[in-house]
Amino acid sequence: MSASDTSPAPVSPYLVLGAAIVLPASGHVILGIPVRGLQFLFFMVVLAWVTARISPPDASFVGRHAGGFLIYALSILDAYKIARIRTAKWAHNARPEGSGTQSGIEPHT
Repeated sequence: MSASDTSPAPVSPYLVLGAAIVLPASGHVILGIPVRGLQFLFFMVVLAWVTARISPPDASFVGRHAGGFLIYALSILDAYKIARIRTAKWAHNARPEGSGTQSGIEPHT
């Protein structure tokens, strides 16, 4: 497989990470999986509402909405992980056929 036969490079995982931190679900949108991002947004809102209802009145804003912040953090990690996996697969598939392996382990034939 030559370099011209490979697919274009995926979006940078760091761009996805930055977008996911700045705006929830935007990392998933950049990756082309907006439904997954919307699912995270839905559960962010639901769990933030639930924890706001069951938390004590003197809790901080973060404490009152801890469930939403948990899902927010998980969505950031999820978007970054998907981007890293796509980049690793692309890099692996872009290698020349006879380049060998770094670990010294050859495929079983």
